[in-house]
Amino acid sequence: MKIKDLCESERPREKMLEKGPGALSNGELLAILLRNGTREFSAVELAGKLYGKAEGSLVRLFGMPFSEMKSVSGIGPLKACSVMAAFELGRRFLEERAGTDRKLICTARGVYELMIPSMKGLGREELYALFLNKSGRFIRKELLSTGSLDHTVIDNKLVIEAAIRCGASSLILVHNHPGGDPHPSKSDIACTSSLRHACSAFGITMLDHVVVCDNCFWSFADERLYGA
Repeated sequence: MKIKDLCESERPREKMLEKGPGALSNGELLAILLRNGTREFSAVELAGKLYGKAEGSLVRLFGMPFSEMKSVSGIGPLKACSVMAAFELGRRFLEERAGTDRKLICTARGVYELMIPSMKGLGREELYALFLNKSGRFIRKELLSTGSLDHTVIDNKLVIEAAIRCGASSLILVHNHPGGDPHPSKSDIACTSSLRHACSAFGITMLDHVVVCDNCFWSFADERLYGA
């Protein structure tokens, strides 16, 4: 069925113009991003196939690799790029809305809320450092390393150099666990202890290490767990 065969009130674009974007389903919004269909499928049907590939999850769709998205029949490079661009704009909106500029960060919950727009739905571990001034206000965040599904690397020298470069007095380490369990591994604990001692030697305070999952987090500071 082609979109033109639908009654006008059920066509995604016409429905959005009449009722606003909030009235559309996820599939209908995807259909607008895809713009048009193919000879075999309408844009609505293509959107349904793509959404089905993501198991009906926007988080799963957000993290879907370009190659996997294109494996859906009828989804070529242009359509895949449109969807990925929309998700990236949404992520940047959330980051901007978080108000990171000079924000006072004083709790692990605050760290989680700051970082979840960047980390939600990732299929790999990423390691960030949040650098703070003497007043505990946010200076900047920096991506330090990108790892695999269950492993990333903490380079003490790299972290300390980055802290000195931006004049930070303290820092908070943040990394994600794509598997959904925020509890730190033995390697996480050992690396955190090592970095904490290395930072101390340069007069930099490591305030916390927060492990982030899509719907939860774990804080070294809250649990008073820093290793030896």
